[in-house]
Amino acid sequence: MSGFLFNYNFMNTVLLQAGGGISSFLPIIGMIAIFYFFFIRPQQRKQKETKKYLKEIKKGDMVVTVGGIHGKIMEVSDTTVLIDVDRGTKLLVEKSSISLEAGKRLNDKQPSKEKK
Repeated sequence: MSGFLFNYNFMNTVLLQAGGGISSFLPIIGMIAIFYFFFIRPQQRKQKETKKYLKEIKKGDMVVTVGGIHGKIMEVSDTTVLIDVDRGTKLLVEKSSISLEAGKRLNDKQPSKEKK
């Protein structure tokens, strides 16, 4: 009988120390929310923008590859792009190797140069 009483008291103590249910999970839920809003959501938004940018590129656009090669698009296919890098020197590159940030900066600067 004393063995049962000891186990019962031990379990009671463990359950009391465990806390009040959901309140013990609030810090974990908060950390998950922080990770979602500061890491996962912005990364998903960036991937969506990159995908949209790569779909919208067209002949004549100036682009920069991830490797830093600047050029003008000559042809666009489903997965590849033909880039003229210097007076007839053309490179065939994957669309995924085109940099979104550098390409946008380059195209934003381009119209201002043509206006002058």
